[in-house]
Amino acid sequence: MFDNKSLRGPVQCVPLQLLDQTWSDFIKKAKEGGLNAIETYVFWNAHEPLRRQYDFSGNHDLIRFLKTIEDQGLYAILRIGPYVCAEWNYGGFPVWLHNMPNIEISSVFMRTCAICFTSAARSDAGKAYLNWCASIAESPDSGVPWIMCQESDSPEPMLNTCNGYYCDQFTPNNPNTPKIWTENWTGWFKNWGGLDPHRTAEDVAFSVARFYQKGGAVQNYYMYHGGTNFGRTAGGPYITTTYDYDAPLNEYGVEYNVPAWSVSIIPDCKTEIYNMDRLNTWTNLMVKKPNEAEDEPASLKWSWRPEINLEQTIVRGKGQISTNMIVDQKVANDVSDYLWYMTSLNLDKDDPIWTEDMSIRINATGHILHVYINSDYLDSQWATYDVTNYVFEKKVRLHPGKNQITLLSATIGFQNYGPKFDVVQAGISGPVEIIGRKGDETIIKDLSSHKWSYKAGLHGLDNKIYSSDSKFAAPWNTEDLPVNRMLTWYKTTFKAPLGEDPIALDMQGLGKGVAGVNGNSIGRYWPSYMAKDDGCSTDACDYGGSYYSSKCDTNCGQPTQRWYHVPRSFINDDVNELVLFEEFEGNPTPVNFQTIRVGTACGIAYENKDMELSCQGRPISAIKFASFGDVQGTCGSYDKGSCRGQNDALSIVQNACVAKESWTVIASESTFGAANCAEGISKKLIVEALC
Repeated sequence: MFDNKSLRGPVQCVPLQLLDQTWSDFIKKAKEGGLNAIETYVFWNAHEPLRRQYDFSGNHDLIRFLKTIEDQGLYAILRIGPYVCAEWNYGGFPVWLHNMPNIEISSVFMRTCAICFTSAARSDAGKAYLNWCASIAESPDSGVPWIMCQESDSPEPMLNTCNGYYCDQFTPNNPNTPKIWTENWTGWFKNWGGLDPHRTAEDVAFSVARFYQKGGAVQNYYMYHGGTNFGRTAGGPYITTTYDYDAPLNEYGVEYNVPAWSVSIIPDCKTEIYNMDRLNTWTNLMVKKPNEAEDEPASLKWSWRPEINLEQTIVRGKGQISTNMIVDQKVANDVSDYLWYMTSLNLDKDDPIWTEDMSIRINATGHILHVYINSDYLDSQWATYDVTNYVFEKKVRLHPGKNQITLLSATIGFQNYGPKFDVVQAGISGPVEIIGRKGDETIIKDLSSHKWSYKAGLHGLDNKIYSSDSKFAAPWNTEDLPVNRMLTWYKTTFKAPLGEDPIALDMQGLGKGVAGVNGNSIGRYWPSYMAKDDGCSTDACDYGGSYYSSKCDTNCGQPTQRWYHVPRSFINDDVNELVLFEEFEGNPTPVNFQTIRVGTACGIAYENKDMELSCQGRPISAIKFASFGDVQGTCGSYDKGSCRGQNDALSIVQNACVAKESWTVIASESTFGAANCAEGISKKLIVEALC
């Protein structure tokens, strides 16, 4: 309607939206973590966002990404789809496919992943799709193996694989094929309004050891690098900008550490030949630091401008097309999160519906709805991740003559899984009704078949008013900064945070919208959406027993997402520009940039082994704790235990390592004195350093 392998060992999945400048660094970190392969999707909607308009440039350069993997001496596992699920918009399908005549995606495929089609019935068309995928994959005769995840009846020569938290009990449908774990879920994704899910590293490590114990050949950490849903890539809908996923490399590229007590290997159930509890380990606790280049937020000088051309949209109802029906928002081919629905209603006082008690009732399907009546804003409403259908109903004041009704619908990513997910409606589903009440009598006027005008997008976004190249770039207002104002643009300049640490943007105070740095989208923001107040883990997460997505939740009663990743590759050396489009009623003045760095470094070394302690390029500023003996507790809360070396470990370590970037010492009684621990107690040196 609108024009507009014969592998053994761990592998990882990396989202292709990673910035080109960071690919090599993250892949190198993956290799240093012991991995031998990188797995990635191919997103059809990223490479062909509009029909026959292809994009394999920049961050979509798949070949260069594969060559970067090859340059590190690693293998690649390519998941070509076309359906990928992946908490990705529309599951990786381009939305224009939905609008092609005689196309019904759900009858073309019924492919599953563990969280996607648990209740879907397999159709004949679905089986045909699987066979077609197999034949297409094999047709080039490439000589590489092909996989189908979560397909117990995948046709030969496809290798069916397992996805989930645990796959040790998985058995391939062909006894001659390797046992492959396509997705070892290191955590879980996060949705707007939801809590922060966590899976312990201990449980992940144990699941991997048990998988190989049961004959596993290949397992893939999903995700190894959590990453960020930049732009409008997140689907679901209601998936947050962060996709941290408790990954070994978090959203900012910072590594986590597997605790020492994760895995033991006892092949005969008697003799221990390997115990991670005897390995030296370290833990880094990260902290956020203010931008040392300037005094933020006070130094940020904001300019602003309203979203322009609103009058002809809200008051005049001028759109791009018209039709006598209410349409699914997908008709706009996903060119924007925003679609205007506009109609008018002529009334006179003789109309049966005319009364002093009138209301408007709108059936909507999730996402966001803003309602305007005769140029005046009425109210907004939205659903939740779990319940996407709702009814908006508010009293309205209409007048004799023409009344303009303008509805702005904003999506948060289209549905990406489930039976017939492609036909799940988005936007306004209808009916749209005016309700008049006279005493006990109720009269309903259905506007669904009225003439509706539609306009996709927002003027500022479509014309890139934030860019100096845009003919609409000026003017911006520098006086009388308004706050708590809808559909408003804000802009400021800032100095690049010093150093090379990852950058986080604190969006506290804002409502909902989109943000960009130097013309690069950092994604949707919504810090005003608070997580629910209950359901959080009150104590440290218990890694015993099986994991489930709500087992170890945190962040009750806090903004679903307050911090937003700004890659260093977005940042200029001198002046930088931050632009916000505030859809709700937010205040930009508290916004500020911070850096993420190691705040505390904790090291553990067992007796007669070397301890190496490092603040990752920064000097050690102080020693908070040091003890040799039966030390108890975890990083940040250590206790000296029942026995300890006679020498003052804290003084020894302070004198040896403060002001140094790294430090190595042997954990021995010759250095720290006799500990006089009881027989059977393993002595160890533990140091907690401030960076």
